[in-house]
Amino acid sequence: MYGDQETIRRILTELGDTWAVVGLSNNEDRAAYGVARVLQRFGKRVVPVHPKAETVHGEQGYPSLGAIPFKVDVVDVFVNSTLAGQVADEAVAAGAEAVWFQLGVIDEAAFARTRGAGLEMVMDRCPAIEIPAL
Repeated sequence: MYGDQETIRRILTELGDTWAVVGLSNNEDRAAYGVARVLQRFGKRVVPVHPKAETVHGEQGYPSLGAIPFKVDVVDVFVNSTLAGQVADEAVAAGAEAVWFQLGVIDEAAFARTRGAGLEMVMDRCPAIEIPAL
């Protein structure tokens, strides 16, 4: 419902390969850490976005999307649903091509706004599950 297979395929194979992962830190127990590693294995550049701005998996981190000094193609969101809409709006402002809300991250108003702004969007899915299937 929140991500048809064609949209998922397009984001993972046709859009650029620079992914900002919002909520990514060096905490190996968090899902974002493992998903970022899978994205890297499939050739994606993973840019950590977290208040701590830690370097993760060899990539410099930034405290916010707005602090990243280059274009990101996809914004992968690992924050609570109550915060996710703001991140989606920041992704639109940053010129991203797509927003991906992780499993359990749902904000239907943000989905509508982001799609209305012309971006691809997937919600309540995990790219680490979807990408090997392609």
